[in-house]
Amino acid sequence: MSSTLTLVLSGLVIGALFGAVVQRTNFCSMGAISDAVALGDTKRLRAWLLAIAVAIAGTNALLVTGLVAVDKSFYLAPRVAWVAMLLGGLLFGFGMVLAGGCASRTVVRVGAGSLKSFIVFVVMGLVGYTTARGLLYYVRTSVETAGTDLGTSQGLPAVAAGLFGLGTGTSIAIIAGLIATAIIIWCFRDRAFRGSARDIVAGLALGVLVTAGWWATGWLAADEFEPVPPVSLTLIGPAGDTLQYLMTFTGAKISFGVAVVFGMLIGSFGAAIASRTFRLEMFADRDDMLRHMGGAALMGFGGVMAAGCTVGQGLTGVATLGIGSLLAFGGIVAGAVLSVKLLIWRMERAALDRGI
Repeated sequence: MSSTLTLVLSGLVIGALFGAVVQRTNFCSMGAISDAVALGDTKRLRAWLLAIAVAIAGTNALLVTGLVAVDKSFYLAPRVAWVAMLLGGLLFGFGMVLAGGCASRTVVRVGAGSLKSFIVFVVMGLVGYTTARGLLYYVRTSVETAGTDLGTSQGLPAVAAGLFGLGTGTSIAIIAGLIATAIIIWCFRDRAFRGSARDIVAGLALGVLVTAGWWATGWLAADEFEPVPPVSLTLIGPAGDTLQYLMTFTGAKISFGVAVVFGMLIGSFGAAIASRTFRLEMFADRDDMLRHMGGAALMGFGGVMAAGCTVGQGLTGVATLGIGSLLAFGGIVAGAVLSVKLLIWRMERAALDRGI
């Protein structure tokens, strides 16, 4: 079997499992933040963080054992484009609340029959592609000029190794081990989370699938004659690439990311049919449509600027412990919190105006 076919098949399988898990567990990064801010319910937030902890452990285990050269990925490049990471994260986080869900939830809802999520996906993909390679390319690259070159890998273990004179393997084991353990302890301190099998399964499964993505691209489908940096799950770039692939199929080459998107659609569709939750869904009114489309545009632009979404940076990137990914993750959370609070304020004002 060729390495390309192996890459595509692994992307389809991993994507299908990811889509099915998200569909059946109701996992959503935007929903996790919204639940915590508006309702004080942190179960889905802890599921997200559990997924991060598992991904950190798995990703760094692949790195320290030498099985996958995760340190060759762009997440650990020496240069930290901190302005783009923070600003892009803020825009993406703000936009995903307006769009009603993160990028992964959007793809899964498309598979489950949501026509409005299909529109969100198309707008997000088009704006993302335009930002990466089109008219907004120079806007993005001008922001990315502001950054800091560390002269070494931007991963926290590498930085710690340089500061304290530790061996690379030792530093990875200590830093990644401590962070993953601390997150897991915090997650399971909550009684409600401990009693929620659905959220625990979501966190464990998604973290494992991120690790599987690194393994598939960095070892299973690695081509020693044409070596490429390993990647794992991400959706903003692949969303635009998927639209391009559909339009230029006869002259296009499918990538791991595009295969993951198709896999997610297949997995979520199958899970929705099996659970009898498949249904067509459309916008409630004009304002609902405009809000979702505006949020999708912010997700596309901000996600490409931040080099990832709540999956690409909020799971895969953070798992590498890259400084840029941590900044993007912080920006996404901050943007989403701000957007949720703004929506709550608007609803309260509307209620007051109606005399409720």
